[in-house]
Order: sequence, then structure tokens, then C-alpha cells
Amino acid sequence: MISDERLDRYARLAIEVGLNLTPGQDLLVEGMVEHAPLARRVARAAYAAGAGNVDVVYGDLHVSRAQIEAGAQARLGWTPPWMLRRIEDAMERHAALLSLHGNPEPDLMAGVDQARLGRSRLLDFQALRVRALNEAMLDWCIVACPTEGWARSLFGEPDVERLWQAVETAVRLDEPDPVAAWRDHIARLQHRAASMTGRRFDAIRFRGPGTDLTVGLLPNSRWCSAETQTAWGQRHVPNLPTEEVFTTPDPRRADGTVRSTRPLILPELTVRDLALRFEGGRVVDITATTGAAVFRALLDIDEGARRLGELALVDGTTRVGRLGMTFQSTLLDENATCHLAVGTGLAVGIDGADGRAGQDLRELGANVSGVHTDFMVGGPEVEVDGLERDGAAVPLLRRDEWLLP
Repeated sequence: MISDERLDRYARLAIEVGLNLTPGQDLLVEGMVEHAPLARRVARAAYAAGAGNVDVVYGDLHVSRAQIEAGAQARLGWTPPWMLRRIEDAMERHAALLSLHGNPEPDLMAGVDQARLGRSRLLDFQALRVRALNEAMLDWCIVACPTEGWARSLFGEPDVERLWQAVETAVRLDEPDPVAAWRDHIARLQHRAASMTGRRFDAIRFRGPGTDLTVGLLPNSRWCSAETQTAWGQRHVPNLPTEEVFTTPDPRRADGTVRSTRPLILPELTVRDLALRFEGGRVVDITATTGAAVFRALLDIDEGARRLGELALVDGTTRVGRLGMTFQSTLLDENATCHLAVGTGLAVGIDGADGRAGQDLRELGANVSGVHTDFMVGGPEVEVDGLERDGAAVPLLRRDEWLLP
């Protein structure tokens, strides 16, 4: 059993640092049924911070599998209207949204028909979520929630205590004053992001085993870091942990090949040994030892799903990187190494584009899609350079260490 004291400290961190919840603000919480112990402590922490109302919705992977296996074909991927109204209402009322992350049964979908699995994604719901976040109409945060099933997939036994200790280290909960530690960390990342923006690189190049990819940047690409703010000015930290500096690339300019250096954990299943080939900014070929059909289905959702919407740089000296673990969780693994994302561009990664609607983002040069899916591409063997407009290469990462001051 995980102590209430540990859950309470974690819940307070999510409320105070992740969401920066304000008195009277309503909170939506979403997670799996296995995440209920943390969700309950989050509700207590939110009300202690003055929340107006806390609304918790749970999902259940077994129910999802039942629909994929036996549900009507026409209803696969259908979004119940109440789910859309819930998010729309939250946007209108400037509510907060906390997502509890961590697959409690990573192997549950093994053996399920991949074609049906690929069609089961709730596209309307996902597109609305993407729009809400890109237009900064939600105060949101994602935190990891360790479970026995997740621990078993990592360690071969349900050692949830070991997983909890790793997560506590990753989110700085082991610090005497975690809130102060996060303030210092945010300042360091903001300095790094400002330095990258000031360089105004024309492109970023990744080179390593199976990888030689050049990704062009927009003239108005802006590098960002841990903290962001809503359209009404509320500052928050969307991911706990977060170690990256990231930007929105030019969706027309990605050429070469890239190999994912860690498994890609989709809601449906795990994609292993993913490799992509880009031409003119577009994915034109994909291979993977598992999950290839599901990933192809994701790329076929709309035209923008085959182009890049995010480029993030992370060095191996981060708290997550120093743990030396592959968490099989995008939330954690993307904060151990560099990553890219296919799908929609990020408004915050373009100068002057905060809070713009999708069409405006397209006019400003960013990719527009109903999806946004991160995959890891960095590591000790991957070299990362910033390319100047005259073609000169500036080393950014070598042996997983950050080189720029």
C-alpha cells in the first residue's frame, strides 16, 4: 500500500506547481480506475487550495478491449457527445485539467486485431483536446501514477515501491522544498530556451545509428521550456516531470531517416523499433517490429499527421536521464532524451502565435492536425547540431551532454 502522506505530497505538487490552481477554479481529473488512490488525494489537495468543484472521470482498459473485440464497427472511434461538452464547458469556464498517466496493464491489448485497434482512437475528442491546449484555453498538467501492472512490465515483478521512488526523483519530490526546486529548475530551462531562440538556427540535424535527419525551423520559431500560460494569463507547468526545450518546426522541411531510440507507447499498444523516412517534410515510409499498422493508421488520420509539429532537445544529465531507465511512458521517456512529434504544431513555439486558432497557425507556417504524437530520437550515440543559415553546423549535443552555455 502506498502511504497517504506520499500521495498527499505528490497531489500538492500537481496542484501547486503543475496547475497553479487558483481559488474558485474548477478542476477536471481524468485517469484509469487503477489511478483512483491518487485521484482521491488530488481532490483533497484541490479543495484545500480553494477549488470550486472537482470532477473525476475514470477509464477502464478492459472495457475498451471489450469494444475493440466485439463492438460494432461503426462505433469504433466514436466520441460520446458528453465527453466533448465536458471539455468545451471547461474551456468556457477557464477550468483546470489534470491527467493521471501510466498504463496499468501494458500488455492488455496484445493479440487484439490491429486494424480495429487503430480505428478505436476517439478522433473528435482528441482533436478538441489538441485545440483546447493549443489555444491555451485550459490550465492543464499531466502527472505519472505508478501502478503494479506498470511496475511489472518494467521490472518483471509488481515492485510499485521501486517505481514510486523513481517517479519521486524524476519530479523532484525528494527535495526538501519541491516547489522551490521547481522554480529554480524552470528558471534554468527558460535561460536555455532563450539562448536557443537567440541563435535563430535555420535547422536542426540529428545523426546516429539509423538516423540522419535534418528538420527545418521557421523564421519565427521560438524555443520554449517548462512553464507556459493560459490565454487569461495563468502560469502552469503542463508536464511533471519536464526537462526539455522545444520549438515548432517548419512542416515542409524534414528530410532523411530517423530511428526511434525508445519504444513508443501509444494508448492502444507499444510500437517498437520505429523508423521513419521523411521527404519534403512528409513521412513517406515507416517500419517497426511491432505496432506498425497502428502507427500507420495514426499517420492516415489527416494530412498533417504525417508532418512534424514539435522538435524537443533533452540531454542525458536530467533527473530522468540519470535514472538510467526506460519507463515505457512517453511522459517520462521524453524527458530523458530528445524527441520529435508528428501532428499539430504548438502555438507557443511560434512568435506571436499564442492562442491562435488552427487556421491562423497554418498561415504562420505551423503544421495543423488533430493529433500530436511524440517519439524519442536521442541518446548517447546521437549527435545534434544547429545549422546556421549559411550551412555552418553548431554542435548542440554530444554523448548526451548539452554543449551550449
